[in-house]
Order: sequence, then C-alpha cells, then structure tokens
Amino acid sequence: MMRSLFSGVSGLQNHQTRMDVIGNNISNINTTGFKRGRVNFHDMIYQQLQGAARPTEDLGGVNPKEVGLGMSIASIDTIHIQGSLQTTGVQTDLAITGNGFFILDDAGTQLFTRAGAFSLDAEGIMVNQANGMKVMGWMARDIDGFSVLDVSSPLEQLEIPIGGKDPAKATTMIQFACNLDKRIAEMPENPTPAEIAASTWTTTIKIYDSFGTPHDMQVQFTRVAGTPNSWNANVVVNPQDEIPTNTSIGFGEEAPAAGGPQTFIVNFSNEGTLLSAEDGAGNVSGASGQVQMYVAFDVPNATPNEDGTPLRQEFILNLGSVGGFTNSITQYSSESSSKAVEQDGRTMGYLENFAIDQSGVITGVYSNGSTRTIGQVAMASFANQGGLEKVGSNAFRASNNSGLANIGPSGIAGKGKIIAGTLEMSNVDMADQFVDMIVTQRGFQANSKTIQTADQLLQELLTLKR
Repeated sequence: MMRSLFSGVSGLQNHQTRMDVIGNNISNINTTGFKRGRVNFHDMIYQQLQGAARPTEDLGGVNPKEVGLGMSIASIDTIHIQGSLQTTGVQTDLAITGNGFFILDDAGTQLFTRAGAFSLDAEGIMVNQANGMKVMGWMARDIDGFSVLDVSSPLEQLEIPIGGKDPAKATTMIQFACNLDKRIAEMPENPTPAEIAASTWTTTIKIYDSFGTPHDMQVQFTRVAGTPNSWNANVVVNPQDEIPTNTSIGFGEEAPAAGGPQTFIVNFSNEGTLLSAEDGAGNVSGASGQVQMYVAFDVPNATPNEDGTPLRQEFILNLGSVGGFTNSITQYSSESSSKAVEQDGRTMGYLENFAIDQSGVITGVYSNGSTRTIGQVAMASFANQGGLEKVGSNAFRASNNSGLANIGPSGIAGKGKIIAGTLEMSNVDMADQFVDMIVTQRGFQANSKTIQTADQLLQELLTLKR
C-alpha cells in the first residue's frame, strides 16, 4: 500500500523538475545563444516478490515477480543544436555557424559561450558587454612591417585601438602597366611645343618618403628616332619644383649615385610586349624575367648623412616581365594609358574602422587607405559538448566529462565559421515546449491521482474495525 504512495510521490517530484526545466526553456526563448534543456526519466529499483525459476523436466520456467518503486531523473541534457541567426548590423556581434564556442576570460577563469553580443570597452578591449568578460584570441605581431598571426601562441585579450596610428612607409616598389601607343610619331628635329606634346607620353604617380610626405614621380616617354620599337624614358621626382629633386636611375644591386643618369630606353618586340631595357650607362636587362630599374632621389627636408650628403631614398621601378602584357608595360596601337598599377608607400594614418571575417581575423581600416591585420578571435570545441556545465550569463565551463578544450581558429578541427554582424538566437521551439508542458502536466496529474487512490485505500483499511 505504501509503495504506491511513494511511487506517486517520486512521479510528482520528478515531473515538477521536468516542469522546472521547461519553464526555464520558455523563459529563455529570446536569450541570445541559449541552449535548451531536456529531462529524461528512468524507472527506479524494483522489489522482487519472487525470483525467476528455470524450466525443469516436469515444469516450465517461471518469470520473476517484481514491483517497481517509482521513477527518477535519468539525465538533464543540454541540446546544442544550431539556433537561428539574426542580423544586427553591429560589427562586434558575432555568431557561429556549426560547432564551437567563443572563449571568455572571467578574471583568470576560462569560460565558453555561443552568445556573441560583444563590444569594445573604454580601452578598446573586446568584451562581453553584459558582464565585462574579455574575449580571447591572438593579437598580430609586427615583423619587418608585416602583421603576422601566430595561432600557436597562448591566448590573450583582443585590443582594437580605434584612433591608433599606422606608421608612414616609404615607397620601395612601383609596378608599371601602361601602354605606349605605337601610332605616336617620332620627335622631329627642332620640334614645336605642339609636336613635342604629340610625340611624348607622360605618366605620373604619387610616391612617399619615410616621413610619409607625398612626391610626384613623372616618367616621360618619347619615341627614339630611327628605331620603331624603342622609347626613351626620362624619370623625375617632383618635376613641378623650381629645382627638381636629384633623381637617378639604372640597373644593379644598388640605386645609382646622385648625379647619375635620369633616362633609360625601353625596347618592345614586334608583338608589342616588353623585350628589354637599357639604362643611361649602357647596362641592358636580361632576356627573360622581370625588368626592374633602381631609382633614387634626394629626400627633401631630411637630416643629411654623416658625410654631409643628402639622404637618398631608393625604390624599384618594375616595368613587368619580358614577353608579358598583364602587369607589364606594352606597345600596342591603342591609346596610351597612364597606369602605374601599384606602389607600396603610404602616409601616416589612423584606425577608423575594422571588420571581422569568417575565420575571425580582425582587419583594421586606416585613414591612409591601408589595411592591417589586428588579431583573430579564438574558438574552442569539445569531444562531448553536452558535458559542459552551465554557469549562467550564457556561459559554460569544462567538466570532467566534456573533455579538454580544443582551441584554434574557426573552420579547423570541426569548428564552425564566424559571421560578423549577426547573433545566434535561442534554440528553444515554443510549440515543442508547449506540447512537452501538456505531457508533463498530465503526468503530474496522473501521479497525484495515484496518491489520492492509495489514500482512499488506506482510508478503507482504517474503517474495517468499525
């Protein structure tokens, strides 16, 4: 008699726990990155009234007689399926498509979350805006002017220095890809200004010294008399100055000294592609590969060298490859073009904006037009993510059954991809929860009826004495 009472009590208690989990799921239906819970039941120990008997020659076997003593909670699982993604347009909002967690630092304790509602604090540190936990990753290191990420190094906080400086960089290379019109006539003897303009083609590009000061580099091309496929090129830096900058150009491992020639000759094949180049000292480029001239000029307003000579800046003028036409200077019967496709110098700039790509790399955009890698958001995955412990604030921590965190960049070792400007919503399905609530309610009511009926039986037993 008492067994049914206690079985009913266990049913009431555990259905109440199931209702608690359902209530928590529904209350977090709009919580960013929330993962719903699920309660599983199993039956409890049984009281054996009679054991089983094996068959004999005379009688068959007898099954055991057992009375159950109620039920208990088998597990409360966290369901880590993907939630819907909501676009926010906030560049620090991050969502994960696939497996993985963001890593947070809570005063030295490592926590994990799917809720990517991050922001920058007053020091430019990326944090969870709800509690100030710091988002972990790797900061880029500057090596020889290049930003390098080392994802094998220890995790660190991510700092995005809005307003930070990007240093000026002197031009070290210019890539030419202009076309010289084959139809331009040769320069006549004693030409008029109109004939000079009709027989030359001038290209100009901005270059920068080590201070970030811009300079105009002008290259003026003129047909070489008596040769159909050769052009004379004159190189001048800052031609608009009253006293032009001391410019020199030539082949060799080092740029020519001050006072050297400013001209070179470029030769084309009958197919209109680059054939060779010859500097003012008579040095000729090779028959294959890249054709590169070395240019040097005096840097204005710079401290002179120890010997009193002006400080000179050197850079490479790349005319392209022999026989090439894509990123090379050419000679076709088409309008001449002033195209210097690339130069690597820049003035100083300030960090104005940043972007985060699918691999979690943070790229800074500076006012001087340059971009620089700032850092990368780290991700963690687990052998058993269901074994993580919930600690509140949409965060988890590793447990004995979750396994160690596998930390690395997104998209590697089973980790999903990061989508910026998006948040992952709760994975709670309201219809599913309401149906589960109805089933739980009916289970609770049925167990209460068991207790009521057992109580009535006890009442009948007590009235037998009357």
